Amino acid sequence: MPEMNAAAIICEYNPFHNGHKYHIEETRRRFGATHIAAVMSGNFTQRGDAAIFDKWQRAETALRNGVDLVIELPVAKALSSAEQFAAGAVGIISAIPAIKMLSFGSECGDIELLKESAGAVQYAQEHDDFLGRMRRGLSYPAALQKTIEDFYTGDVVDVLTAPNNTLAVEYLKALFDRGSRVIPVTIERGGAAHDSGETAGKFASGSYLRNKILSGEYDAISEYMPLLGQLESGCAVADISRLNTAILAKLRCMPPEQLAKAPNISHGLEQRMSKAARIARSPEELLMLTKTKRYTHARLRRALLCAFLDISKADAKPAPAYIRILGMNDRGKEILRYKELSLPADTSLKALSGRGAAAKKQAMLEERTGNIYALCFAKPRACGLEFTRKPVIMDN
Repeated sequence: MPEMNAAAIICEYNPFHNGHKYHIEETRRRFGATHIAAVMSGNFTQRGDAAIFDKWQRAETALRNGVDLVIELPVAKALSSAEQFAAGAVGIISAIPAIKMLSFGSECGDIELLKESAGAVQYAQEHDDFLGRMRRGLSYPAALQKTIEDFYTGDVVDVLTAPNNTLAVEYLKALFDRGSRVIPVTIERGGAAHDSGETAGKFASGSYLRNKILSGEYDAISEYMPLLGQLESGCAVADISRLNTAILAKLRCMPPEQLAKAPNISHGLEQRMSKAARIARSPEELLMLTKTKRYTHARLRRALLCAFLDISKADAKPAPAYIRILGMNDRGKEILRYKELSLPADTSLKALSGRGAAAKKQAMLEERTGNIYALCFAKPRACGLEFTRKPVIMDN
């Protein structure tokens, strides 16, 4: 087989928009990527929300707009902290010998500065000042930033105040920790800022697009999303608010000691969340009642959703046990055939569940949470789609 220069992208594509398409095109143009694999969150996303379009629709859109292979990031990693999210995705990437590069967006666009910042984070995390600030109740990001400010120059501090830079640093840390052969490369993010309510040229943030989609304002967003994609097919929209009553009912029935088993819940948060569940009339009100300076809103959302989905700390800790293929084209098949993979790979969740105890546990969690995700649609879907839905197979 001829030599390939394959790149990986870690993503959610929630939804897929022009900024994502630009990233793919620039990864090919600037770094000579011949093949691109995307490791993508499935039913639920790192912000503690349901993916607005299902993973097969998002995989199809990605394949129609420049990606060659779409792999699912397991749900327990997708709903983890940025550190665990990155570690899970990098673990999958590192198991695929064809992948030479990891390409990610960043606000600074400077890979050397990002590497220095990753080293700063690793140093700060082990420093007594950081640990002391955490013990005094500061949130992880606040304690980390203050510790880094004490020891590093302003350019490093500034890097860690931007969301895409922060996630890029976690990708670099994950690569360093594994001693990975994969080379990190970055593309400066342009257009609308992360979570911005404004648009910039042909670019809009994912949060802006999600809000418009959930409001049914499709005419207002078509120019910010590729023509070959979600809007063209008129696919069903998932809205986590359809689970609001179920989420409250579940948490009202959970004792604090059961809540404490969920990831991101510690330092008495289970007591606050249990009390709030008995008062709150919506998940958002529950989060407001639970909020303290120790916990970011995103962490609380993930904790709440993990508790509802019965995802435990024990579920979130292990490395991915397999490579689940959601979609691919002919070039994607070449990525998988290039050399032997170090994890089992298949399009069938049923087949993967038979690859040992860890794989079965991971697959059963995917199936169970997928059945709950199926209730996020205006027309609820049946159980079992995780085992029956076909992968997206396309020609180049």
